[in-house]
Amino acid sequence: MSTLTVKRSGRRPRRSILPWLATPALLLFTGFAVVPLVGVFALSFTTWDGIGSIRVTGLTSWRAVLTDPGLPHALWVTFLVMAVSWAVQTPLSILLGTFLAGRQRYRAVLGVVYFIPLMLSSAAIAIAYEALLDPNFGLGAGLGVEALSKDWLGRPGLAFGVVIFVVSWQFVPFHSLIYQGGVQQIPKSLYEAAQLDGAGRVRQFFSITLPQLKYTIITSSTLMVVGSLTFFDLIFVLTEGGPGDATRVLALDMYKRGFQASLMGPASAIAVILVLVGLALALLLRRLGGRDAAASQLEGAS
Repeated sequence: MSTLTVKRSGRRPRRSILPWLATPALLLFTGFAVVPLVGVFALSFTTWDGIGSIRVTGLTSWRAVLTDPGLPHALWVTFLVMAVSWAVQTPLSILLGTFLAGRQRYRAVLGVVYFIPLMLSSAAIAIAYEALLDPNFGLGAGLGVEALSKDWLGRPGLAFGVVIFVVSWQFVPFHSLIYQGGVQQIPKSLYEAAQLDGAGRVRQFFSITLPQLKYTIITSSTLMVVGSLTFFDLIFVLTEGGPGDATRVLALDMYKRGFQASLMGPASAIAVILVLVGLALALLLRRLGGRDAAASQLEGAS
């Protein structure tokens, strides 16, 4: 009995310390996430030009945003960028992550090379691609290749495709790293048993690798989908939402309303809409993962 008492008494201080260990993270989250979010929500019920006094005007800003015919188009472009970029990035990330999970030495070097785009600034990437795709002085004109000398950023369809390509080029390395870690956690015994049964690499990939990466796919998709709502700097520098409104996503619409038109109230309302959409999508993907997702993440952390 005395031994049990000592053990129990030894565990009590740990339990009492755990909340204090989480306090710094909670304070940072409150200061940099909760407080600004509450401020933006309150600002959406006001009229403010960013310089003068703030006037509370109720639902005026929300009416202006919700009745604007440009809002459905911006939402449509945002969801289209989200869906197409997910459809392009996910297969490439899974294949690259599975490839980089091998034990060959040269794959480590390739992993570093593939990761370089993620280390670059989005604005710098947009400036570089804008120069490369210039129909008069870009890569196509320099090499004399007529197929590359199109007006890539002047046509709606081509401009949208360029945005998807550049976004995928930048963020595929990050998600490949996630899938690489997921593949490395798959027990080797599963592949050994499949080899004994005569399964080839393609069969192993579809029968073992993909099913085992279920929760990794959900995690990556959540980051990818929610992150696509914040695409701003790359699109702003590359196309400024054009040609016309072909690439005018909701985040860019928020910036133009708030900082170019000095309508901070409507811009704050759009920011709240972005938060709600991102939260809804994250919860939806979480629900698609089922209750076992949390358990598997806890097992992986332990």
